[in-house]
Amino acid sequence: MTITHAPTAPVATGAAPTRTGAIPAAAAALPLEAPDHERVLISRGRRSGLTIIVAVHSTRLGQALGGARLWRYASWTDGLADALRLSQAMTMKNAAAGLARGGGKSVVVIPEHAALDERAVRAAMLDLGDAVESLEGAYMTAEDVGTSAELMAVVAERTAHVCGLPPEQGGVGEPADATAAGVHASILATLEHVFGSRDLAGRHLVISGLGQVGGRLARSLAAGGARLTVTDVAEGKRALADELGATWVAPDEAHRVEADVFVPCGLGGVLTPEVVGELRVRAVVGAANNQLASREVAGRLTERGIVWAPDFVVNAGGVIYLDVASAPDADQAELDARIAGIGDTVASVLRSAEEHGTTTLAAAERLARARLEAAV
Repeated sequence: MTITHAPTAPVATGAAPTRTGAIPAAAAALPLEAPDHERVLISRGRRSGLTIIVAVHSTRLGQALGGARLWRYASWTDGLADALRLSQAMTMKNAAAGLARGGGKSVVVIPEHAALDERAVRAAMLDLGDAVESLEGAYMTAEDVGTSAELMAVVAERTAHVCGLPPEQGGVGEPADATAAGVHASILATLEHVFGSRDLAGRHLVISGLGQVGGRLARSLAAGGARLTVTDVAEGKRALADELGATWVAPDEAHRVEADVFVPCGLGGVLTPEVVGELRVRAVVGAANNQLASREVAGRLTERGIVWAPDFVVNAGGVIYLDVASAPDADQAELDARIAGIGDTVASVLRSAEEHGTTTLAAAERLARARLEAAV
């Protein structure tokens, strides 16, 4: 692994906050063992003064692909831990999805008490573009938490290694629709595995997080006849609950609701041993990345008889969309089939775990590693 540092500069602040929040308490700390990443770039943006981290975990299957996160952290090392963890997950996600892509992630660290105005955010995106360009094609970035298609257009001013730009600028836009469609397909596959039927009518699902993906998913599940209980840290999301006739609960109560499926669609680390001990559902299927607070939680879910559809398989719709739709010969029918196929992959993982007597995490990792090992 190569770690590169760049010179420091003052931190730019402004009056207006970004749409980011504070780092979740469950975020992973820096690992004690050396990361197995190919390269980690840590630089101080010359325009913004912010710490820019790009973690390239693997290019074995091809150019690394993973989003750029603009987020508020208590320290830059928290941002580094996030980048290391998320980039490794992208390797597994892209491999499990059958993409000729490696895994990477970028993080722009906003200091805990700093506020960024529009000009400062633009400066940060230009700095991110410089960082990505310096890797000479090893990594392609895209939107993620705290960023958008419009901000990726700013990144594109400094590098060609970016995708998901707005359609009016020749890009394919944000991938939230595809991510939500993949999660929907995963829920249907999980329902069939657990209950013997894919029918949503009358099934009770709890959605925690009504953002870009969770909100879309809530609409599609409600349209299928599901009964919904929902929550979000933003009180304004109650309007969607009212529109869909869903029950609203406080964020810290969502996992205690008795239902068929718990659907985490917010930030990661939500499945702690304590939370799993309080779950009253038969399955967990959601869009959130890195849902397990630790690997041991996968075993705890299995012990409790709760089927967990691994997040890096379930939420692959977005990266599949960015990869397939960005190709010069993109075909909509192929794209739709690939995203719908996420449900088939989930079904295969759940069967494999049952047949081998392992956790679903082990089964999903077995699938991803087989594809990595098969690469020349």
